[in-house]
Amino acid sequence: MTSKQRAYLKSLASTLNPIFQVGKSSLTPEYIIAIDEAFHTKELLKIAVLKNCTDDPNEIAQTIADRTHSQVVQVIGKKIVLYKPDRKNPKIILPKG
Repeated sequence: MTSKQRAYLKSLASTLNPIFQVGKSSLTPEYIIAIDEAFHTKELLKIAVLKNCTDDPNEIAQTIADRTHSQVVQVIGKKIVLYKPDRKNPKIILPKG
């Protein structure tokens, strides 16, 4: 992903509200499955890491991305933005180069 594409996705994500929250129990297999299923309807997800979660948000983001085959767009503080294009019918068209 190029910096131009990443910037475009960040601008789209700025208006999104987090649809998942990682809490004290951190990442469970069920949580990963729920996020993966959310990618069936959305290509861009924002996730909040709650204050009672002791894990590093960067590590959480990378773990989710690895397990859901998505890409980390950004991690700012305790907010994570992930992107996974729909293979058959992508809704978000990334700018070239």
